[in-house]
Amino acid sequence: MISAPLPVTLLTGFLGAGKTTLLNRLLHDPSAGRVAVIVNEFGDAGLDHDLIENSAEDVVLMPGGCVCCSIRGDLSKTLLSLLARRVRDELAFDRVVIETTGLADPGPIHHTLLVDPVLAPNYALDGTVTVVDAVLGAATLDRHAEAQAQVAMADRIVLSKRDLADAATLAALEARLDRLNQGAPRIMADQGAVPAGSLWGLGALRKPMAPDHALEWLAQPASDPLAGLSGISAPLPKPVDLGAPSHHATDDRIATASVTLSEPIPAEIFDFWLDTLIALRGVNILRLKGIVHIENMHQPFVFHGVQHIFEPPVPLESWPEGDTTSRVVIIARDMPKSDLDESLSLLSLRKLSGAKDASGLAGMTVHSLE
Repeated sequence: MISAPLPVTLLTGFLGAGKTTLLNRLLHDPSAGRVAVIVNEFGDAGLDHDLIENSAEDVVLMPGGCVCCSIRGDLSKTLLSLLARRVRDELAFDRVVIETTGLADPGPIHHTLLVDPVLAPNYALDGTVTVVDAVLGAATLDRHAEAQAQVAMADRIVLSKRDLADAATLAALEARLDRLNQGAPRIMADQGAVPAGSLWGLGALRKPMAPDHALEWLAQPASDPLAGLSGISAPLPKPVDLGAPSHHATDDRIATASVTLSEPIPAEIFDFWLDTLIALRGVNILRLKGIVHIENMHQPFVFHGVQHIFEPPVPLESWPEGDTTSRVVIIARDMPKSDLDESLSLLSLRKLSGAKDASGLAGMTVHSLE
């Protein structure tokens, strides 16, 4: 075990979006430190691997195939191998960047980093960066569910090929991104170049956590402080396999909803809401995050989860005293926004009136997922 978990950046985006170009520029970012890169792609020949300049401390090409299909095998072994080499002083690196195949769903990678008993103490997801082609991005999102999921799960979105997109095309894409993940900040890449340090430190679950950073992560203006969550954490059952999503998504399958509450949430309400949502709809949750204030607890907490898997909540120790506002955001696949809103409305209750409360929660009216 190492003294502190190594940050892992997940670099994703659909086929041809410009991930490798961006990665090559990131390897020259002095704020990155020493980088170990893991590349995953289809086919026997590693074309992307050949395109990456030899400026990283280590570049590892995983066997052909989708990273989400081999997540509990090859990727885990690769990360463990890198860790062992670092411990033996055979390889020096400060962070890891995983460039996924354009068809990968980021969710299983997040699961692996959280639940693997060896990886979890030694690696921490630093953020998910999704590259979107400014010219073809809107059409790709219309056709491919994988691309929608990649955008929905992003902590930061990088728009590539901006110089090739006209104003109307870019406006249509921006509107599309707003519907899928309005909370993820966007930056423009100039021939793959982005501002130094702009893609590191994107997550909000590290100690100590500054309130301003937590608010930015939740896309909440710093002038309107929130309050955090309690130390309540959902259990960590085995990840659920989403299966292969459809390669055609002419209709949006992803919806987003949020709620802001000015009063602290009763612990039993929060527990019931979270446990029930996860039990009934966990497979649909692409991201669930929030800053929540629980009754009779002095500090707010930040929490974050994907499907059934939740990272340990982080207290906001320096949060302004007296502010008890909470905010929760859900991004889900194959759930109507009305169901998400209905689920979040439960958090405004002051007490549970009985088992009947469960019948109306978050798509408790179970809809077909076909």
